[in-house]
Amino acid sequence: QVQLEESGGGLVQPGGSLKLSCSPSGRTFNVYTAGWFRQAPGKEREFVASISWNGGIRSYADSVKGRVTISRDNANSMVYLQLNNLKPEDTAVYYCAVDRNRPAAARRSRDDYQYWGRGTQVTVSL
Repeated sequence: QVQLEESGGGLVQPGGSLKLSCSPSGRTFNVYTAGWFRQAPGKEREFVASISWNGGIRSYADSVKGRVTISRDNANSMVYLQLNNLKPEDTAVYYCAVDRNRPAAARRSRDDYQYWGRGTQVTVSL
């Protein structure tokens, strides 16, 4: 069992930046693929970014490419999502997730992830 906790969300003005963090408890997730998803009110949860177990493969949604960077620090069992040049349409609850089955991949489908955090709210507004 992997339990995930996100942090770093908040209120930011358009053009601002945030760095989200994801930390696990329980079994180490250093050998698993990790991903970030988001869900805006009234919308389905959508893929944002993912990273393979060693960081060698990274994948980004087209809507955030160039503005978002996913990274991980396996020595400290952390995964990060750096959000830059934020837009109002980035407002959502951001979720960290783990795929234990495909460590060398960076999947984009939420169905590929078995463990989820509870999310952290990101609000982009004046």
